Amino acid sequence: MKIGVPKETAPGESRVALTPDGVKELVAKGVSVIVETGAGTGALYSDADFESVGATIVSDHGNVFADADLIAKVVGPSDERSNGETTSLRSGSILVCFLFPVSNPQVVEELRSKNVTTFAMDLMPRISRAQSMDALSSMSTVAGYKAAIMAADALPKFFPMLMTAAGTLPPARVFVIGAGVAGLQAIATCKRLGAIVEAFDVRPAVKEQIESVGGKFVGLSLLSEEAEDAGGYAKEVSGDTHSRELDLIASRLPNSDCVITTALIPGKRAPTLITNDMLAQMKPGSVVIDLAAPNGGNCEATVPGQTVVKNGVTVIGRTDLLTSMAHDASRMYSKNMATFLGSMIVEGELTIDFEDEIVRGTLVTHEGKIAHEVTRLALERGERG
Repeated sequence: MKIGVPKETAPGESRVALTPDGVKELVAKGVSVIVETGAGTGALYSDADFESVGATIVSDHGNVFADADLIAKVVGPSDERSNGETTSLRSGSILVCFLFPVSNPQVVEELRSKNVTTFAMDLMPRISRAQSMDALSSMSTVAGYKAAIMAADALPKFFPMLMTAAGTLPPARVFVIGAGVAGLQAIATCKRLGAIVEAFDVRPAVKEQIESVGGKFVGLSLLSEEAEDAGGYAKEVSGDTHSRELDLIASRLPNSDCVITTALIPGKRAPTLITNDMLAQMKPGSVVIDLAAPNGGNCEATVPGQTVVKNGVTVIGRTDLLTSMAHDASRMYSKNMATFLGSMIVEGELTIDFEDEIVRGTLVTHEGKIAHEVTRLALERGERG
């Protein structure tokens, strides 16, 4: 069994799918690992680092795809940017990466037609046994931490309360919208920096989690089934409930120095939770960090990939947060990847149990068929998620 780690081709992407620690773990299970020259450079891992743990360095990108039985990547091909990676994959090979198949059905169709077996790390089921493989949570942790640091950097005020010879300076007030993994990490980091933190989420079940990391819960009186799906993710709410949540959010904005938004709905555009009219009620110099920018943004003024100033409020819609933390983001993703692959390796060979819940949950294509039902139905309807 030979695992290939190519250099990422997405513009600006610096992460690597397996770090030397991940390679070492897999080599110990009897597999061979080939790594493209420079694959880890952006994440501060040298070719020598990989060679020291048993990897073979390959200079040609195409040869990694040609020689490997399984390709481990961070960012998979997309409908907008395949960069020839679907054509580089040989028939019968395996691809493991972030794929977001519902949003990229044409790529899924190409993978099916090439007889590539594909596993999407973004489809990892939310069960206890899969926690160590949950790459989405790992990357959300990185994003939440970075959002807090960016907010503190962009705000023209101190985060903590300071008692100085020039008088007492009050702490910054931060409002976090969405208390998933990214939101909770943002709350915890802002609290450690000394800010007063409030957090909103439609799911009443997260109140205890918010309070456990130092935030004050702000929420609506909803039943759990109204606010979250079977996997524990926030789901799209009714029009009436959406109006109520906008009113609640609007009431908190005038007193917030920083707002960090993290609200996402799987398979859909991010919901707009801060309109331009609401933004106009914020104090000049306030900051909005929109972590939902890659999915369109939670703030109406957000421009993905850019920082804009609207009515005196700085709105940051960066889409490169994970790459900006490439070293540790790669370490976390690599551990998720190595654990996932390791669970299927027996005596140096990949042994896939298609009855296993984790395998079933992450499998997208296999033996010329689309195994992920939601994507298959979208293709049959000619829709795009």
